[in-house]
Amino acid sequence: MAAGVSQLGKDAIKAKGWLKAHQWLLLRRTSQFGILFLFLLGPWFGVWIVQGNLVSSMTLDVLPLTDPYVLLQTLLSGHLPETIAVTGVVIVVVFYLLAGGRVYCSWVCPVNVITDTAEWLRYKLGIKNAQTLSRRTRYLVLGMTLILAAVTGSLAWELISPVTIVQRALIFGVGYAWVMMLGIFLFDLLVSRRGWSGHLCPVGAFYSVLGSCSLLRVSAAARDKCDDCMECFAICPEPQVITPALKGANKNIGPMIKDSNCTNCGRCIDICSKNVFRFDQRFNTYVAQQHQAGLTSKVGEGL
Repeated sequence: MAAGVSQLGKDAIKAKGWLKAHQWLLLRRTSQFGILFLFLLGPWFGVWIVQGNLVSSMTLDVLPLTDPYVLLQTLLSGHLPETIAVTGVVIVVVFYLLAGGRVYCSWVCPVNVITDTAEWLRYKLGIKNAQTLSRRTRYLVLGMTLILAAVTGSLAWELISPVTIVQRALIFGVGYAWVMMLGIFLFDLLVSRRGWSGHLCPVGAFYSVLGSCSLLRVSAAARDKCDDCMECFAICPEPQVITPALKGANKNIGPMIKDSNCTNCGRCIDICSKNVFRFDQRFNTYVAQQHQAGLTSKVGEGL
């Protein structure tokens, strides 16, 4: 039976304690706010550890980082990037190939804090009605932003990108930026659950493609302990990714969540009182081998 709104997470807190039941959430918030703070140190206090923004930056004058999505838009717009930008892209791509592309959404993107807050408030207020949008819509939006770059010869999307605008608002206090953030919050709260990040955001769509073969994955390694409380589905921003790993047909599908839209946020790990989930690497076959050994043992006993 699915957990009620008021009960969501209570079993995990009781079984593991509050800190353990929120450890990955706390680490994500530390990462998101920590990264933003590094960018704001320069404009606010004159301490330039990181220069630039989440699109392109230089850390300690030695480490360039460039968003590969922006580089792709740059190429399509007919402009050639500088060598240092290409170097920054290579570093970022290698990282996301290892850690999973959509960790950007859950561990870096400041808009995630806004959409998570809207999701939390939906549960608190008991708001259940929501317009259904296809999750494939984000790939359509992604394609449109790339076409826009090619047609206009500019990084047109970056002028209205919520990620860029949030950072700009914090530095310069631009009024319309706060209106956009409020709009995203209200859209997710009242119109469509996870509407922006889960259905429309082209950045998330791009990074899901980039990290489709990434090494770091969440695994339902102890799925035999699952008691069908459904709390992991309720808390997950992309609940459709859980089903194959947790409820694989006849247990023939491995417990690794390999869907590229998993954000590696760790909330399923936090909220599970049975410790079904854990972070793992995609080539770990131990659980599958253990399951197969169990099947073999049962067959032997039957004989």
